[in-house]
Amino acid sequence: MCEVTIVIPNYKGKEYLFSCVKSLYEKDQTEKKILIIDNASNDGSIEEVVKEYPEVECVMLDKNYGFCRAVNIGIEKTDTPYVILLNNDTVIKDNYVKYLLDSIKKDPNIFSVEPKMIQYHDPSKIDSAGTYYNALGWAYAYGKDKSVKKYNNIRKIFAACGGASIYRKKVFEEIGMFDEKHFAYLEDIDVGYRARIFGYENWYVPAALVYHVGSGTSGSRYNQFKTRYSSRNNIYLIYKNMPLIQIILNLPFLVAGFLIKFLFFAAKGMGKEYLAGIKNGFSISRKGHK
Repeated sequence: MCEVTIVIPNYKGKEYLFSCVKSLYEKDQTEKKILIIDNASNDGSIEEVVKEYPEVECVMLDKNYGFCRAVNIGIEKTDTPYVILLNNDTVIKDNYVKYLLDSIKKDPNIFSVEPKMIQYHDPSKIDSAGTYYNALGWAYAYGKDKSVKKYNNIRKIFAACGGASIYRKKVFEEIGMFDEKHFAYLEDIDVGYRARIFGYENWYVPAALVYHVGSGTSGSRYNQFKTRYSSRNNIYLIYKNMPLIQIILNLPFLVAGFLIKFLFFAAKGMGKEYLAGIKNGFSISRKGHK
């Protein structure tokens, strides 16, 4: 019986997608389904995959709806109890699917499990060893740019990175799907936050390994698109999930956190984009969420 479906959102991923799918077949023999949700790429990336792997199922969307809607469509379409969300700019290591599947099945209270994510262009460094969120309002990848030889202990984390983690599908029926207002960025923190509120856990399992290019679709580690959407979604994330009393208690830290981030991005010439994202974040928060 197949227990897991791998959902790969794709947008103009010709440079990466084929290698991603190839690694899933060559590096892991776990029975699995692969479902690609394509955001109107029109770059030949899907045709290249299907030609070599006709068993891969593809859903072709009429325009770029962003990460959240793409993975929601994928999750809703699956008929397996577990779903792995995998970015198209990744390549897995041996038995990645098996390790994730074995880990999440250990406890029904586990909502998600994140693997050890390694930087594709510098395999000596960590890309993410667990996803966290702190009092400053910062979401961050634990261990980023540190030695890949470290972070080898299984541990509970705040949330799992939506770029390479496994999720228990039925929990989405209880806590809701990925919020499509996020479009992209911090949506994984949001869904992990909601799962924690409902009493579920998120874990990091370093035995599962994946190489990640990072910002393969948006262009670079720091860019205008990512800066604007990240700051916008940071405000929205707080509005949605943080109780008022906690916001009041954390307010000095949150203000400091946003100020530091503004100065950081201003130094990179993206201060206006950061502030525009903040403004937009307050706007969508005032309009409420479903």
